[in-house]
Amino acid sequence: TELNRLIDAQNLPEPGLATSEARFGSSGSLFDENNQSAGYLDWGAPFNNLLDHPAIMDPLRFILGDGFRIDHYYGIYMKDGTERLRLHGGNTPFDPPEYYHFQDGKVFNGLTVVAWNLCETGPEVGGFCCVPGSHKANYPCPPEILAGHEQSGSVVTPHVDAGSAVIFTEALTHGTAPWVADYQRRSLLFKYSPAQQSWGPSYPPMPGVQLTDRQKNLFEKPYFAQRASLFDD
Repeated sequence: TELNRLIDAQNLPEPGLATSEARFGSSGSLFDENNQSAGYLDWGAPFNNLLDHPAIMDPLRFILGDGFRIDHYYGIYMKDGTERLRLHGGNTPFDPPEYYHFQDGKVFNGLTVVAWNLCETGPEVGGFCCVPGSHKANYPCPPEILAGHEQSGSVVTPHVDAGSAVIFTEALTHGTAPWVADYQRRSLLFKYSPAQQSWGPSYPPMPGVQLTDRQKNLFEKPYFAQRASLFDD
C-alpha cells in the first residue's frame, strides 16, 4: 500500500523483540513535551487523511460526541518473535481518562483508539487481542487471565484484514498477542479524547503539515464550552 511504501522510505531501524522497541512515528509531545515533531503526519498526506477518514467519523461521534480531539498517535511494528503486550485497560478500577459510562440511553467514553491495520492480523499470527465486553465490567479482570492471556478462552484475537480499522475504548481490557508471522505487523494508532480531556500533561502541537479545517479542529486544546462541532449537520 501507499502507507507501507511511505513507511519503508523512512528507513526505520529493525523493530526489537520487546514491545518497548516496537513503536515509530510518535506525535512529539507523547514522550517529550518539548519535542514538536509531527511524527508520521510529516511523512505524507495519506497519513493525514486517516485523522478524519469518513469510515471512522460517525463511529467516533457516537462514542465521543461532536467535538472530540486527537490526543496522541504512534505506529506499531513487530517482527517474528516480538513478545506480547500484556492485557491492560479495563473499566475497573475506574480510570478517569479511560472510562466507559452508559446513562440515559447514551454512551460516554474517555480515550478511544482507532487502530489502522496495514497488514493482516489474527489468531494464527498475533496482533490486537481483547476481552470482549470488558469495558462494561464492574469487577477487575481475574489475575490468571492477565498472567497468561494466550491460554484464556476469555481473550479473543480477531481476524483483521489489511486496510481495516479497529475502534475501541481504552476502558476495554486489551493487549497484543505474540507476533509469529514471517512479515512485519504494522498498525497506525490514532487516539482520540472527548473535547474537554487530555490523557497526558501535554498534547500534540499543530503539526507543520497541510491540514483541512476539520483536521485543524482536531488539534484544538482540551475545552468544552463553545467548542465547534466536527460535523456539518
